[in-house]
Amino acid sequence: MSRWLPALALLLVSSTALADRGFQHVVREGETLASIAERYYGDPRREAVLVAENGLTAQGGSPIVVGLRLQIPYVAFHNVRAGETWQELATRFFGDPRRAFALVEANHGLLTEQPAEGTQLLIPYPLRYVAGQRDTATSVARAWYGPSTEALRRLRRFNDLRTNRLNRGQIVLVPLTDLVLSEEGRNIIADQTGAPPPAGEVRALQARIDEELPALGEHVRRGRFTETVALGNRLLGARQLTGNQIVTIQRHLGTAYVALGREDLAALAFRAALQRQPDLQLDTVRTSPRVMQAFQHARDELRRDVSPGPTDEDAGVPDAGPPAE
Repeated sequence: MSRWLPALALLLVSSTALADRGFQHVVREGETLASIAERYYGDPRREAVLVAENGLTAQGGSPIVVGLRLQIPYVAFHNVRAGETWQELATRFFGDPRRAFALVEANHGLLTEQPAEGTQLLIPYPLRYVAGQRDTATSVARAWYGPSTEALRRLRRFNDLRTNRLNRGQIVLVPLTDLVLSEEGRNIIADQTGAPPPAGEVRALQARIDEELPALGEHVRRGRFTETVALGNRLLGARQLTGNQIVTIQRHLGTAYVALGREDLAALAFRAALQRQPDLQLDTVRTSPRVMQAFQHARDELRRDVSPGPTDEDAGVPDAGPPAE
């Protein structure tokens, strides 16, 4: 029993964290698990997800009946707010900060670097799987991820499993990153709730921006400053950028504007970058003196704007003296 306690504690907090995840579908006449999976996921083979999430295997694989409420799980998306950390998000979505690694891996991040403000993160869905008589951590990982040592490591770490053994009836949470709704599934949920769940459009956009940023840096290195300005402003027009993307684009724009003789626009670009990243530094070896001067000017102006004004004491306002009696 003692071996179950850590995993049981994780499961209890996870149940609370996942209370508002997923959607309930009421079974209608003629529907099967495969047909429901086809509607929501575009793939009838996803019926295995519905079976596991709704504990149907624990009931001996009993068939669904009209009126049965089925939980339809799917991945979520979250736009990072200023100051949020991987650990805070893991607590919110998975019930435990130790599960932050699952968010990091799903979004190709680093635990040592917190997510940038504005980033749209994919939030894996922790599918509830009830272990059978012969199940092991290895067999569960293989069933949902395929044969992979890394997948087994992820499953055991997420559930704090110390051994490969599973007891019959033990609940294992399987974080899935590919549990994406079909367009029909999103429309069904939108009709019932009034709003479609996010489909990750912002995340896809930010990924495309990341692919174009190297070209922006290459324009600067090769002295193609007009092209830098055109591409940089086009990327900024996407609006839904991460904080890091904005800093990178504005930094390159600042350099290009200096080269084009537009120190005024360079100051605005560097200022925008510094507002996002106050500790931003330029490479003093590879950066020209003119660019460094414009950058420092923008930093000085920003500091003056955010510094508090003089107090009465600082301004030398004379003391009015004690109140008159």
